[in-house]
Amino acid sequence: MPIPLTDVRAQYAPLLDELKARIAGVLDSGHFILGPEVKAFEEEAARFLGAGEAMGVANGTDALVIVLDALGVGPGDEVICPSFTFYATAESVARRGATPVFADIDPVTLNLDPQSVAANVTERTKAILPVHLFGRPLDVAALPDAAPVVEDAAQAFGAAVGDRRVGSLGAAATFSFYPTKNLFGLGDGGLVTTAEAELGERVRLLRFHGSRDKQTFEAVGYNSRLDELQAAALRIFLRHVDEWNAGRRAAAARYAGLGLGEVCELPADEPGHVYHMYVVRTSERERLTAALDQADIGWAAYYTTPLHLQPALAGLGYSEGDLPDTERAARETLALPLWPAITREQQERVVECLRAASSVKAA
Repeated sequence: MPIPLTDVRAQYAPLLDELKARIAGVLDSGHFILGPEVKAFEEEAARFLGAGEAMGVANGTDALVIVLDALGVGPGDEVICPSFTFYATAESVARRGATPVFADIDPVTLNLDPQSVAANVTERTKAILPVHLFGRPLDVAALPDAAPVVEDAAQAFGAAVGDRRVGSLGAAATFSFYPTKNLFGLGDGGLVTTAEAELGERVRLLRFHGSRDKQTFEAVGYNSRLDELQAAALRIFLRHVDEWNAGRRAAAARYAGLGLGEVCELPADEPGHVYHMYVVRTSERERLTAALDQADIGWAAYYTTPLHLQPALAGLGYSEGDLPDTERAARETLALPLWPAITREQQERVVECLRAASSVKAA
């Protein structure tokens, strides 16, 4: 049988009856936009994350754009962010008319290197935008105290640094509920969190056309709202996300115990890592992925062209070699199958395939 990279249906299948009943309740209510399900989800998510306030929006990219807008980021400003991440991180900065400034990553964690961030701070730095990549939390306290920190936590719902969850570590944070995320919806959805009441009120204003009452418009805003159907599903899934994250961590530990470290460099574990993806490093990616394809085993290589080398951002003036650790990670990282209910037998097949294909093991 094929082994997929991830299996979202395996997570929600046991909850289908509850999901159908909750969705039927929304349909019966006839209330689909910013209703009681959204309000309840925002309150429950804020409590779960330890954040002061949570505001649902249409998707994770809108969450980034809106919170940067709420912070006053605009033309002439700079926002420091990683290049080894999904395009939306830098795209949101450019959408505000500001300049993304790329710092290099730590080669072990794949998250922003605080020293590289510090080296890129200027008088124009308006915000620092770290990404908790692949579910590994970045200790925001290690970043320079030069500008507000906006956590891009799209891949890390439930991750923690010590006893504090991501989403409560910076001035604000953003989440995506794209269906492959640790906490996922049945389509698109996003969230902004902050402990600053004034910032939260500004996000609420902006997400609905810059209006509080549909009559008076105080700002040029957005049409970006989490809908009731998504919120209804997210409220159910939120109750299970700790359990699912524990399953991801258990699966990651099994990979290490099955000898995968003999052929790949494994991700370093830490207590708060929730393994949105299980990403190893190898100098033999082409050889190994060919073997995985032959065995009908899913895989992915993410961010193979880092953001500083993307054609849409060529005007920023970056060149190959500017961010060496980022570029090496783009050549070497490989995501292997992982989801909360992946079986030991499935993982054994993955490891056996890679061991058989690897010249490192063969040597």
